[in-house]
Amino acid sequence: MNNNAHSTVSDVSRAPGEKEIKESEPMVRVTNLVKSFGTVVAVNDISFEVKPGEIFGLLGPNGAGKTTTVKLLLGLLEPDQGEIEVFGLNPEKDEILIKQNIGYVSEEPLIYKSMTPRMLFDFITSLRNLDPHETTEKLRYYLESLEALEYYEKLVATLSRGNKQKMQVIASLIHEPDLLILDEPLTGLDAKSAKVVKEIIELHTERGGSVIFSTHILEVAEEICDRISIIDRGKLVATGTVVELSKMANKIGADLEDIFLKLTHQDESVQKIIKNLRNIMKNNKK
Repeated sequence: MNNNAHSTVSDVSRAPGEKEIKESEPMVRVTNLVKSFGTVVAVNDISFEVKPGEIFGLLGPNGAGKTTTVKLLLGLLEPDQGEIEVFGLNPEKDEILIKQNIGYVSEEPLIYKSMTPRMLFDFITSLRNLDPHETTEKLRYYLESLEALEYYEKLVATLSRGNKQKMQVIASLIHEPDLLILDEPLTGLDAKSAKVVKEIIELHTERGGSVIFSTHILEVAEEICDRISIIDRGKLVATGTVVELSKMANKIGADLEDIFLKLTHQDESVQKIIKNLRNIMKNNKK
């Protein structure tokens, strides 16, 4: 396959357990998006759509361009070329309207360290003009679900990495947005909390919301994403379900790791590295 080609497959039937996504106007549409920093092209002519009720994965190694893409979607960066539509709106022109209906979790917790979670959530409630009583009930539900109620009155600066992440996840949910944009949201979470967050994400899509899930962790993408775009060195290599991606890679039934390596043309390199390592270890055997 051409390394510069963005491949899709539309005629593959769903695998057992695969969620059916309704065909309707996309919540997000990205067309020929380009963003450079000096001579470095961080995002190189990528296009994709995110449907209502869908968990859409952006998968790639660190430095692939995932976070830059997310920041472009949020209007935090301006594209050099291309078009972005979120709810049919332009992030550069309709930033406030879009952000009213988006929940965002960054890879590093972007929350006020001098506040307590209570102060943070009171601020968000006021800023978003939410009903205080209803919001308090939602907060208790999320805090108890994530076993974080005991940290409600503690300074954010004193919390562990995982507990800061829990507060950031909760902050993204309390206004019930239609779109969640999650950049490595499970980082720092213990296994139980990660499982709860995955269930929250699934419940969000069951009510018609959408999720953009950016990650470099193959197992997570394979487990929760309905469709995945693989990004490598700023270019979008392929988009589809795991079944569709396996067909593109001619690896039917393979796990996402093998599919990813094949589509990013790293499979032969990995095999050579493994062969060399085995030879070295064999020769050094005591």
